[in-house]
Amino acid sequence: MTNNTKAPKDITFFERFESDILTGKKTITIRDTAESYFKVDSEVQASTFEDNRWFCALRILSVTPINMADLSDAHAAQENMTLLELKAVIGDIYPGTTDLFVIEFSKLN
Repeated sequence: MTNNTKAPKDITFFERFESDILTGKKTITIRDTAESYFKVDSEVQASTFEDNRWFCALRILSVTPINMADLSDAHAAQENMTLLELKAVIGDIYPGTTDLFVIEFSKLN
């Protein structure tokens, strides 16, 4: 990504994660390379993937590359699930992908 490219202003989540984000139980999202373009300290608008319904604003705190094999219980806790559940969800969303990015965020008031 070049420096003159604008940071994205939107991010989508499956509806099933909305409550965890709003309550602060989910503080990261793990995405593939195609969605690794978020800029640290940018503000993004979170919407549901299913119907593009806005539900909150987030600040991007970090974007860190990670291999699927290096995911840990700490990552799972930040996703509000077990490590087994986390790997299964990622496998369903990004089948066969091992190079991922941990995007840490905080909900803005």
